[in-house]
Amino acid sequence: MAQSPFLRIGTRGSALALAQAHLVRRLLSQAHGVPEDDIAVKIIKTTGDAILDRPLSEAGGKGLFTKEIEEQLLDGRIDLAVHSSKDMPTALPEGLGLVCFLAREDVRDGFIGRAATTLAGLPQGAVVGSSSLRRQAQIRRERPDLDVVTFRGNVQTRMAKLNAGEVAGTMLAMAGLNRLGIAHEVTEIVAADRFLPAVGQGAIGIETRLDDIRTRDLLVPLDHPPTALALAAERAFLAVLDGSCRTPIAGLATLVGDTLSFTGEILRPDGSESHVAARSGRSAEAVALGRDAGAELKGRAGAGFFGPS
Repeated sequence: MAQSPFLRIGTRGSALALAQAHLVRRLLSQAHGVPEDDIAVKIIKTTGDAILDRPLSEAGGKGLFTKEIEEQLLDGRIDLAVHSSKDMPTALPEGLGLVCFLAREDVRDGFIGRAATTLAGLPQGAVVGSSSLRRQAQIRRERPDLDVVTFRGNVQTRMAKLNAGEVAGTMLAMAGLNRLGIAHEVTEIVAADRFLPAVGQGAIGIETRLDDIRTRDLLVPLDHPPTALALAAERAFLAVLDGSCRTPIAGLATLVGDTLSFTGEILRPDGSESHVAARSGRSAEAVALGRDAGAELKGRAGAGFFGPS
């Protein structure tokens, strides 16, 4: 009779998602002294993976990358799901929670140019591709003369489109490029205070059933408290703004000692207007700091800032 896996990990099937899932498997193996092969990795195709012909904001937002995975968590076919935290909605299905965050990777964006090595160096009217409304808005704010187009697909698909000349440049998360071992493709690393990153960017989050005490206990050695605190502030900020793939929102929290500093930003999709709020306080106030910054921006911008939700 075949032995049951020690744990069952659910993940999307892209190269980046698999790299992240296998990193979690390796860390669990090391933490608990079990062979990696005893930890199963199950690929689950999501609705978001199948939609390549239009922006996700038109199809339903972030939940498109999690729905099928969370269904398998809820019915017990997997024990944990490995996610890019920036892809996670703020409201999770009842009974599920993000209970563990790995130490955060590089939070910055990387520009990969073919017509020029920097965003500033692109010729007027050049076409730049991005799948992120946040990056699209930030690019338009900095270079309103560029033609910014929606650029869907996984990292390898987007790189192939770039190399085929469909666009003059694109922008991707340094964290994902580092995990895939292709950060050498980047021609300009963009500072986080120039292009504030997406909420959760660079952080791998692990979702489980909240009543699955065994799995939660097994994940404790992998959790990185500073990242968890930063994500608590960022996701609280996003929740106040009801943020999803439909709205250009950025936010970053950093922890130095016991002081947590948070900066959040909202933008119009065309980059013509943006608002920033910053907060700083004790780490125990992480959620309150994020919420307070979100409330300030929501009040300052007004209900019609982003258009229809």
